[in-house]
Amino acid sequence: MIHRSVRTIAALLAIALLLPACRGPVLGMLGRQAESAMRANLPAELPDGLHVLLCGAGGPMPDPKRSGPCVAIIAGESVVMIDSGSGAARNLARFGLQPGLVEAVFLTHFHSDHIDGLGEVATLRWVGAGWTTPLPVFGPEGVGEVVDGFNRSYRQDQGYRTEHHGTKVAPPLGAGLEAKSFSLPANGERPVVFEKGDLRIMSFAVDHAPVSPAVGYRIEYKGRTVVVSGDTAKSPNLIANSMGVDLLVHEALSRTLVRTIQDAAKRAGNDNMVKITGDILDYHASPVEAAQSAQEAGADYLLFYHIVPPLPVAPLESIYLEGVGDAYSGKFRIGVDGTFISLPANSEAIQVGER
Repeated sequence: MIHRSVRTIAALLAIALLLPACRGPVLGMLGRQAESAMRANLPAELPDGLHVLLCGAGGPMPDPKRSGPCVAIIAGESVVMIDSGSGAARNLARFGLQPGLVEAVFLTHFHSDHIDGLGEVATLRWVGAGWTTPLPVFGPEGVGEVVDGFNRSYRQDQGYRTEHHGTKVAPPLGAGLEAKSFSLPANGERPVVFEKGDLRIMSFAVDHAPVSPAVGYRIEYKGRTVVVSGDTAKSPNLIANSMGVDLLVHEALSRTLVRTIQDAAKRAGNDNMVKITGDILDYHASPVEAAQSAQEAGADYLLFYHIVPPLPVAPLESIYLEGVGDAYSGKFRIGVDGTFISLPANSEAIQVGER
């Protein structure tokens, strides 16, 4: 669900517009709710541990419950993001996590649905906390071109904001993005690409051919582990890098549902969609394949994200999950925007819910 304070603010504004007699009390309540939302500091409210928030559980197609791919990681007081799809920045605030807290973004690859929220994330982070350094964006070689493009596109906007709000709110040196490139790891390698205190983030190669480079990430913090797959077909290297993890966050595409859409495209005479829905079948894992990977790796919990195609009604979720329970003996869940999983430090607990 939407974070309570954001939902309440929207309701109060609607009441104030519709019922003028309630204007004073409603505006007073609005002010208190806005203050509460701005004071919110989710990392400080959580127990020490490794926490995962799906700020975007969907893929490139519109889904009312799932924005573009985005996984927020809270490790102690540190906040980072894996990918930054459309709606990512706004979802952070919706679910009680201030964009100004984001320390870095890690890209799995450069498909548009994984990067198109970068500009908004950088801007809201910058002015939300008065950062004096750009947002670091980690990724395999090619990330510099992505970052340069966003920086060029947002340069005029950055100038406007500094001129309008001043250098304290919008410090010129804090605008935009800074590329942090690393080489694509060979199969069997898992180099550390980020380390801060007890938090370590490692990258490893996945199979999203013909898209290359493409990586997943393994995150470790105080005895807890999470792997985020990025986009990939079933990958032995991903399984090897997911051995014994507490949580595997794995993309999945239902071939049954996509082929149904492809048949509809044929009947409608939409040749482009026929081609696209055929092309995407072999470079994504199916839900059963993701479940098999989780089983082979001995992962304790499996969270599906980058859900393809959209699942707007519950019966589609049942079809999406067909065979998963036979392939994987652990617990699993289809992610939506706001799915939240906590792994308290130095324990075996896995707490699952929604923001």
